[in-house]
Amino acid sequence: MSKYTTGEMAKLCGVTVRTVQYYDTRGILVPTELTEGGRRLYSENDLKRMRIICFLRDLGLPLDAISQMLAEDDPGSVITLLLEQQENALKEEIGERKEKLDKLESLRRDLRDVETISFESIGDIAYTMKNKKKLWKMRSVMILTGLPVTVLQWVAIVLWVTKGWWWLFALWVVIAIPWGILVSKYYYDHTAYLCPQCHMVFTPAFREMLFAWHTPSTRKLTCTSCGHHGFCVEVAKEEDKPREGGGRDKSN
Repeated sequence: MSKYTTGEMAKLCGVTVRTVQYYDTRGILVPTELTEGGRRLYSENDLKRMRIICFLRDLGLPLDAISQMLAEDDPGSVITLLLEQQENALKEEIGERKEKLDKLESLRRDLRDVETISFESIGDIAYTMKNKKKLWKMRSVMILTGLPVTVLQWVAIVLWVTKGWWWLFALWVVIAIPWGILVSKYYYDHTAYLCPQCHMVFTPAFREMLFAWHTPSTRKLTCTSCGHHGFCVEVAKEEDKPREGGGRDKSN
């Protein structure tokens, strides 16, 4: 039967000599034989065990878990549980890294629109990125409440044209006007704007906000803090507290 030295084991398994020696001190891979000079010699079974250890380490399993598994008389049930735990941990890590990658990509896209990059502009971008989930939730509420009203509108128009049922369109008007008022009030109460000049978050007057030129993410307003008039970034309104990065939410 073949015998392998520490160096040969390390070479066959693609690890360092110190790794093989460390596994011996941990009691995970004890050599089958020691020469009179204290030299470690490993058997074929030791080589197979070492390759299993290396495989499990490549999967990210900690040494303590591997040692526990190898000490079991029936390691099948233990390894199934360990692999399931490791799979869940890796999925969570992938999710966290994906979230960080999405933030980096979003930051790079936003920086392309910034003429002069400064700590303040990066702080503004970080604030809006952190705020996006809350803003998306607010917009989702508006869309979901508006879908039934929109469906009723088109049904009423079609039935008016095809069957002459004008009263259904009148019913839609009765519903749509209060809904429009309520959703406008909801929108105003839950949004604020970030000034690109002074980097303050402010709330404009309702009339100005309602009739201002806008894009999906900006609105042309006059900052209540510095008086700058231009496109300001829409964010979800928060409590009046200091912003991370130095600014403060400011309402009329």
